[in-house]
Amino acid sequence: MAPVVLMGSSKKKGEGQYAPLPYGLLKSAAWRSLSGAAVRLFLELHTRFNGSNNGKLRLSFAEAAEALGMGKATVQRAYAELVERGLVALEREGNWYHRQAHEWRLTTKPVQKVRGTQPPSHDWRRYRGKKTERGSGMGQLGAAVVPFENPIDKSGSISEPVRAVSSRRHGSGTEH
Repeated sequence: MAPVVLMGSSKKKGEGQYAPLPYGLLKSAAWRSLSGAAVRLFLELHTRFNGSNNGKLRLSFAEAAEALGMGKATVQRAYAELVERGLVALEREGNWYHRQAHEWRLTTKPVQKVRGTQPPSHDWRRYRGKKTERGSGMGQLGAAVVPFENPIDKSGSISEPVRAVSSRRHGSGTEH
């Protein structure tokens, strides 16, 4: 179905605003390492962007917690994730006593300045993530080692190789 164009206007009816998520962003280490709470917070913060207010986006922890159905501590951790991965930047700290929330900048969007438009910084492209170690994390140094010989008896007897307790041989005991 073709979009409806209003008479004398170039605006399309019914589309509204949207949040484009380029494949470069979606496939980046920064995006793929985000928690679900951080993704939801990023999208909520993006709904505050109107095309010219980047760097002045306000969304308090309490307001985000209520809008997203999360706890304030979860929202705080989500903001920290977004900052660490370079998806948002803190432009101006809020003021608790004057009831003003922090002002944020989406690094995926340009910023309007008095002297023109600054292109997006795309700080998320520099995020490499933390190297994850495979395995249990227990090196051989911390593991208990089974001795190959019985410990020396205090009486001074000669040590012998460790043998099975049972005198039965392994297998079925019948020859083929």
